[in-house]
Amino acid sequence: MTTESALAWLEANEDAGIERLCEWLKIPSVGTDPAFDDDTRRAAAWCADHLRASGFDVELKETAPDDGRGQPIVLATCGDASTPGPHVLFYGHYDVQPSDPDDLWETGPFDPVIRDGEGGGKMVVARGASDDKGQVAMFLEAMRAWKESGGPVGGGVRWTVLIEGEEESGSVNLERFLERERSRLAECDVCVISDTGMLARGKPAITYGVRGLAYTEVTLHGPDRDLHSGMWGGRCPNPINELVRVLAGLWDGDRKVTLPGFYDGVRGPVQDERDAWSKLGRDAAKQLEEIGLSPEADIGEAGFTEVEREWGRPTCDINGIQGGYTGAGAKTVIPAHASAKVSFRLVDDQDPEKIRDGFFAWLEERTPPGCRWSFLDHGTGLPATMSFDNLYLRAASTAIESACGVAPAMIKTGGSIPVAGLLKQNLGLETVFMGFGLDDDRVHSPNEKFEVECFRMGARSHVELCRALLKGV
Repeated sequence: MTTESALAWLEANEDAGIERLCEWLKIPSVGTDPAFDDDTRRAAAWCADHLRASGFDVELKETAPDDGRGQPIVLATCGDASTPGPHVLFYGHYDVQPSDPDDLWETGPFDPVIRDGEGGGKMVVARGASDDKGQVAMFLEAMRAWKESGGPVGGGVRWTVLIEGEEESGSVNLERFLERERSRLAECDVCVISDTGMLARGKPAITYGVRGLAYTEVTLHGPDRDLHSGMWGGRCPNPINELVRVLAGLWDGDRKVTLPGFYDGVRGPVQDERDAWSKLGRDAAKQLEEIGLSPEADIGEAGFTEVEREWGRPTCDINGIQGGYTGAGAKTVIPAHASAKVSFRLVDDQDPEKIRDGFFAWLEERTPPGCRWSFLDHGTGLPATMSFDNLYLRAASTAIESACGVAPAMIKTGGSIPVAGLLKQNLGLETVFMGFGLDDDRVHSPNEKFEVECFRMGARSHVELCRALLKGV
């Protein structure tokens, strides 16, 4: 009937909770591949059954448009308008990345195993162990603990739970779903997402800001065929030469992005943040060493430290270049076209669509003579940052400290979680990121893992979150 009872149930039933997670991990819910559609639907049904067993009212909501595919959304609720405290939306996803390259897995990607972890203790190895089934399962087990220990459903909190099956493919149907369910979801006061990480083992963290994203692909077209470079070199534009010449102008000598208006809406980092980040003890030289680089490789926008550049500043990166002959041996051609994938990580109040359109316009102004551009938009996502003094951020911090015995660090991430920006834009919801992954969890890679200690800390923290939310910390 109390938080302590729920925590005691979690401890006594941890092995069973890990077994339940492994059952879920065995279902190959690769939402991006139509060959796995039946399995993906099974994973949704598994999640729905888990929540029903914890006392929630659950629906499987179809998302497929009339002319396409769609994975079902698990939508569950408990409590009503008379329930004290805030109405909290919990978001997660049950779809996983493809497992390939399968030959690099030490065990089957969908045959979860529990083995000794690299930092001591045990870990679960399988696709989705950390991203995101393992982290969602922390919340599921916390809700089960409340029910099985005789407490109120959902720990007495009014929850709406939204677990989708298309996050790994860009949440293609989510915005339409949010609009369809606006009247229900707009009643929520805040969102909680467990799909982020800790500072290090034994060092929990709350992520209070994620960067936005604008991802583009640009192609410069020149001659109508590949040409002999001996006959045509120096006589006509070479699309590769011209493409790299234009793209090199994206940065100035201080590595600042040169697009007009690019820094509109950028506010930080403010001094309080810079001071707090400087005390986290991050070792930039060691991090570089772990990826095979020397300390001299700590480069980026002038005037900012490595953590400030990662968490608090926008960036532009060329993610790939393609064109001409790239096979073995020599082939002396001037290619007909050349392409580049260019992405922008964005912060604060930057507008991804404005950045995308500004980039395309900037390229048009620099079109090499005789050439033309074609553009592809690979998607945008808004940044999302929560104020340090937010009531719900304080509640999450109190919960984690009570559950883990150590206050969480307040961090940002250089990555993007587009759903957070979508929720803020469409529903006005701020998001608390309360995740327990580690940097070495091999997310999206072979041998993905989630450590049992992280699972334990997360499940306990979600139990404690109920108490903190109801106390109105």
